[in-house]
This record gives sequence, structure tokens and C-alpha cells, in this order.
Amino acid sequence: MGLYAISDLHLALSGDKPMHVFGEQWYEHHEKIKNNWLEKITKEDTVLIAGDISWSMKMEEGLKDLDWIHELPGRKILVRGNHDYWWQSISKLNALYEDMDFIQNNFFSYEDYAVCGTRGWICPGGENFTEHDEKIYLRELIRLKLSLDMAVKAGYKKYIVMIHYPPTNEKFIETELIKIFKEYGVKKVLYGHLHGHSLKRVMVGEIDGIEYILTSADYINFNPIKIL
Repeated sequence: MGLYAISDLHLALSGDKPMHVFGEQWYEHHEKIKNNWLEKITKEDTVLIAGDISWSMKMEEGLKDLDWIHELPGRKILVRGNHDYWWQSISKLNALYEDMDFIQNNFFSYEDYAVCGTRGWICPGGENFTEHDEKIYLRELIRLKLSLDMAVKAGYKKYIVMIHYPPTNEKFIETELIKIFKEYGVKKVLYGHLHGHSLKRVMVGEIDGIEYILTSADYINFNPIKIL
């Protein structure tokens, strides 16, 4: 069994949202993801998907994209991204598929790890951060702690956190998110969201004992990367 990760699938199988307007590397990107996935991932493996799963605005439209993921081998654990407007109640989502688990104020396990997470948001101290952003950011901190606290209560000692937004801003300051990672002894943090010129804000590698991994599909060449 292996643990893999990818994010920012940006699927639009039920609509017309050509991603190659963001660069030729995105042309037929879903086929690239599928082919790479089938080459390395088996039904015994688990894949973490850190948000921006589908462009769909409504659940009935998003189901086609979720079905596409479901048909790929392996177990999938997902968190919400900023474009996932189709995302509805967590209980309804977790009742859809046996091989797909959705995180929101909860967690799922992989071997002796608890996989926790939340969407995240723009971090304070960065450009254009507003009072409205602060309200959302503080709510996301609460959701992350709820996820981690549930894992702690269940007796887990090792934690992987999956968020969609990067855990810091363009100034690379130590945010409240990072403080939470340290407080709980998180081992790995996976995130996506960054593309194109935003990749100058990449924070990867081990920092203060935590490994940060960027999983944006275009950053990893549309090829799920092995985490464990």
C-alpha cells in the first residue's frame, strides 16, 4: 500500500471549462492525470486530494467529476478548495462512495496516521487581506483544530494535514496555521492552490520538523506524488 497526493484537478466533465487557457500544459489535463494515475496507483493505495476538484457550481453537475475520480483505482481522501462550490453537507458527501472520504471537521486514518484538514484561506499579513478574509480565516482555524482534536481523542499520535490554500503568505511569516501544526506535532502538510506566477510563493521541504508538500497538479506535472 502507498499514500499518494495531488490537488487542483479542476475537472469540468459536465461543462465547458477548457483549462488550457491557463497554459498549454493544461491541454487535456484530465487525461494526463488519468494515465499517470493508472500507471502507478492500485486499488490498495490511498490518494489525498487537496481541493479544487471540480468547476461545477451545483452538486448534480459535480457528480460526473466525482464519478470520474471514483472510477480510478484506490481510496481517495478529499478536502474542499476555493472553487468547489458544489460541495454540500459532509454527511451527504461521505454517503456517496465507499472509496471516497471527505474531510470537514473530521478526519480519516491511513495506517497509523490520522489524515486531518480543512480548506484554509488567505493568510493574514499578506497583500489585500481584509476583515472579511479574517473572519473566514479564523473559521478555518477552528475547523482544523476540530479535525485534529477528533484524531487526538481517537488516540492517534501521528498527523498528516491536508489544506487547499498555502499555510503562509508571500512574506512566509509564521501564521496561526503553522502554530497549530507545531502544537499538534503534525508530520506532513500538503497544500495546493498555487499556479503560474504564484509558484514563487512555494514553501516546500522540512521546516521546523514539518514537511511541506505542494501538490498542485501542474506543479507535479499532473502525476500523483508518493507521500508514504
